[in-house]
Amino acid sequence: MGVLDRFEKGVEHIVSAAFSKAFRSEVKPVEIASAIRREMDDRAAAVSRGRTVVPNQFTVQLSPTDLDQIEQWGADALADEMVGAATDYAGSQRYSFVGPVEVAFEEDESLTTGRFAVHSASRRGAVAPATAAVASPRHPIVDIDGQRYLLTGPVTVIGRGSEADIVVDDSGVSRRHLEIRVTPGGIIATDLGSTNGTYVEGHRIDAATLVDGNTITIGRTRIMFWTGAEDDDTSHGGR
Repeated sequence: MGVLDRFEKGVEHIVSAAFSKAFRSEVKPVEIASAIRREMDDRAAAVSRGRTVVPNQFTVQLSPTDLDQIEQWGADALADEMVGAATDYAGSQRYSFVGPVEVAFEEDESLTTGRFAVHSASRRGAVAPATAAVASPRHPIVDIDGQRYLLTGPVTVIGRGSEADIVVDDSGVSRRHLEIRVTPGGIIATDLGSTNGTYVEGHRIDAATLVDGNTITIGRTRIMFWTGAEDDDTSHGGR
């Protein structure tokens, strides 16, 4: 089975059981997934050697009838599956994003039942799915419980609260726990006055300059940090 088939079959499998029975619109989830995949392929742009950027924001316009059917089944759940499928496809094609992947559904009264349109854009954010991106001092990668993020912005906040750029489901983590800042002089991890503290290589820090391969611990969560740069120095923190 080819990559494109896996992409479409993955979405189809996810929704086939309950969704196929409840979804009586002429628009099928696999058709939307295929349109998002085509939009990524059509708008892929090589920005540097080995790095091809694709859109990360997708708006699916639907007729009132189709949108009503999606909302009855669960638009958020379907959007989440579309995001996952798009991220997996980007990884298989070695595509990169400049921000988080989002899929939204909206009504277009000019569309008839069974017709839809997908519009896309590239919007920079603090983090993006790492997919096949290679870590660099400018765009480091962090791994949190097996989920890899490319730090695409100069400042990334990690915490338990929804306002954080990376949300961690850990009761031992504060709402805004840790900041990672990319600066010309290095990449700085700063504790944001958390209750339980931030540890780099087992040492509690207020602020530390991170190097490739460092382990950061907040609450019960371990964060692996990579820049891909060769550096024999160790991190150093301040109290």
